[in-house]
Amino acid sequence: MSLAADKAKEILVHLGQKVAESGLVIGTWGNLSCRVARDNVVVITPSGLDYRRMTTRDMVIIGMDGRVAEGERKPSTELALHLAVYRSRPDVQCVIHTHSPYAGAMAVNRMPIPAILEDAVAMIGGPVPVTQYAFSGSQRLAELAAAALGRVNAVLLANHGVVGVGRTPDEAFQVCQQVERAAQVYILARAIGTPVALTDEETAVLLEHYTKEYGQRERGEG
Repeated sequence: MSLAADKAKEILVHLGQKVAESGLVIGTWGNLSCRVARDNVVVITPSGLDYRRMTTRDMVIIGMDGRVAEGERKPSTELALHLAVYRSRPDVQCVIHTHSPYAGAMAVNRMPIPAILEDAVAMIGGPVPVTQYAFSGSQRLAELAAAALGRVNAVLLANHGVVGVGRTPDEAFQVCQQVERAAQVYILARAIGTPVALTDEETAVLLEHYTKEYGQRERGEG
């Protein structure tokens, strides 16, 4: 494999540690991957291994056909989900699946997260949809997640967790953080009143402004 694939392995080791330290996952749950476009492969975390113990040697390289190209570990059980997202979204270079608590509460209730916070909307691209229920690791879940994701950058998996995507690993990580924060704020807001979401028109104007204002800067700055 290319140096780009080796770099992706290093990125995932570091990113996995950040995801674990942020509280977005517990133990060995969740999974991460990066697309290596020049090799037409995906580098994904292994199944059932603590993020704090992972090294580059533990990463698994998968072809877009789903076959293992390199690696001795068993790939994440959510491999089908990652591949489905990459196939449907050419712009996505990183996929992160988390089990954060507030977003998880929304997923258990099968409630989408409305467009309530400007910064979250700017990162995610709109409200966070929620899928129908399907068993973890199934092809059905992969198809539902990719379809529900559409053109936004996050989706809730019913009774399961969150999938966040990005054009870079850092962007995907920030998306997952924004989803959890938006879910927390929404739950708190419902406890004290009636949350008011941005309208579709307001969301469109916000996204247009965000694109123009920060078009030459990394998302999340400013």
